[in-house]
Amino acid sequence: MTSIILGYDIGVMSGASIFIKDDLKLSDVQLEILMGILNIYSLIGSGAAGRTSDWIGRRFTIVLAGAFFFCGALLMGFATNYPFIMVGRFVAGIGVGYAMMIAPVYTAEVAPASSRGFLSSFPEIFINIGILLGYVSNYFFSKLPEHLGWRFMLGVGAVPSVFLAIGVLAMPESPRWLVLQGRLGDAFKVLDKTSNTKEEAISRLNDIKRAAGIPADMTDDVIVVPNKKSAGKGVWKDLLVRPTPSVRHILIACLGVHFAQQASGIDAVVLYSPTIFSRAGLKSKNDQLLATVAVGVVKTLFIVVGTCVVDRFGRRALLLTSMGGMFLSLTALGTSLTVIDRNPGQTLKWAIGLAVTTVMTFVATFSIGAGPVTWVYCSEIFPVRLRAQGASLGVMLNRLMSGIIGMTFLSLSKGLTIGGAFLLFAGVAAAAWVFFFTFLPETRGMPLEEMESLFGSYTANKKKNSVSKDNEVVNEQ
Repeated sequence: MTSIILGYDIGVMSGASIFIKDDLKLSDVQLEILMGILNIYSLIGSGAAGRTSDWIGRRFTIVLAGAFFFCGALLMGFATNYPFIMVGRFVAGIGVGYAMMIAPVYTAEVAPASSRGFLSSFPEIFINIGILLGYVSNYFFSKLPEHLGWRFMLGVGAVPSVFLAIGVLAMPESPRWLVLQGRLGDAFKVLDKTSNTKEEAISRLNDIKRAAGIPADMTDDVIVVPNKKSAGKGVWKDLLVRPTPSVRHILIACLGVHFAQQASGIDAVVLYSPTIFSRAGLKSKNDQLLATVAVGVVKTLFIVVGTCVVDRFGRRALLLTSMGGMFLSLTALGTSLTVIDRNPGQTLKWAIGLAVTTVMTFVATFSIGAGPVTWVYCSEIFPVRLRAQGASLGVMLNRLMSGIIGMTFLSLSKGLTIGGAFLLFAGVAAAAWVFFFTFLPETRGMPLEEMESLFGSYTANKKKNSVSKDNEVVNEQ
């Protein structure tokens, strides 16, 4: 539900912006700031989410995100001018930051290893369902008078937040967070419900205790955690100031994957689909919005495909396949848009068809790998004590890049031409493929508590990383 609200907030602006620009008489610069600023504002939520979730728990952090979404949607729906709508965007942006960090972390911590990849992809699936609902909302509410249509598009986003607040009552708390609070009895109850057997639940509890530095002989339902650092004390030093080789490798891998996901241009397509289709030769607003709905459908269908195969084929294989397909699609899209730009008086049906098709193949290839796997990979590779803050750093970089792309795409497409902008994104995708190939080890099927052993040599080679980890332990001793 959190992810649907998040996706709706992102997707609905794609079509609503056409009407907001006309109704509020905005310039191109004001419009691109409005489009992209949500992600810059979300940095506040992302930065605070790690500490907040360690303090009040993963579950109530989700409630907090829902409250921000509710208030933000109402403020945007009732906005009467540009500053008013920017205030609503600010409040919703904080909710976006909280949601993008907490949803994958919570899922990874509740799920058993055998289905963690599948379940951790759920946020990405539902983000895309939300984006699709935003596009559909654009299409239907566009039939209303201009000054009402966009307000309904934005205001309807408040409704799911109410269901989120009710639904959270049925959700268990993260067992790993409960262990860090010394609540072993409550943690075991959750693990017992989310494991196939009682033996598996006991094994998972012991693994979490070991990773949290709790002695095996401490078995009471409630204990005092030795050297408790669950509120974030000392975590930033261990993560940024004096990281071990394994933690440094994990941090670089997480930041690199998040950077590549956004810098390859997905939000340019998600936010500006109607503009791209207009430049490609689709002239009516109705056709542009229909084509944008098609983008949402393709994106959602292929996210489901990626989610279903992430535990079968692995994270690394899907990331490489995805980024390779994105590179080819972006190259073809940039080339076709350049050809259309250089022949302004002609209707080049083959180029228009290629541009529309490659937008679809781009979102399809993004959705089988780079979309869902980024969140799966980065939510599972950090050690338990560093996971909330480590994941929040990845989300902050993700939202920063998304905001930069959203706030500069119109200017970039004027400076480089729209075709040149997509060729630039193609260059980023090529560099990202090389980074993934050389740097990211496969994590499929590994228990969270053993994940650190895959990292440390700054390569994708598991054996080298394992040897590095052994040497690290010897050196510490």
